[in-house]
Amino acid sequence: MSKLFFIYFLLFFALYFLGFNLHQFILQKYALNTSFSLQKVYLFHFGFSLLICINFNYFSSVDKIFQQLGFIYLITIFLKIILFSAIFYKSVFNEENLPFFSRVSLFIPAIIFLLTEAIFITKILNKKQ
Repeated sequence: MSKLFFIYFLLFFALYFLGFNLHQFILQKYALNTSFSLQKVYLFHFGFSLLICINFNYFSSVDKIFQQLGFIYLITIFLKIILFSAIFYKSVFNEENLPFFSRVSLFIPAIIFLLTEAIFITKILNKKQ
């Protein structure tokens, strides 16, 4: 079990490290500045996705909860959106016209981590079927 947690951590950390550095490099290359901390956005997605995968792996061993994990995952995605909005409200949502590159810069880490966690959650849910 701890081996799987270590694998989750390594993969999500690699996504964070490579994704953030590549993203930052591209923004610096074209001299683009965002109104928010790109590193904090990547850290948020790293932490939340890692937490989701570890918890779902743990809860998959509980038979009463396992049947509801799909619905719980939908709730965690909704919770992730709400928490992201609350944490980054001042730096993202107060600005009237967020430039296109800033919108894309918010979207890229969300998609990277969402797809990765969805793959892990799918494997966990298919484990008992």
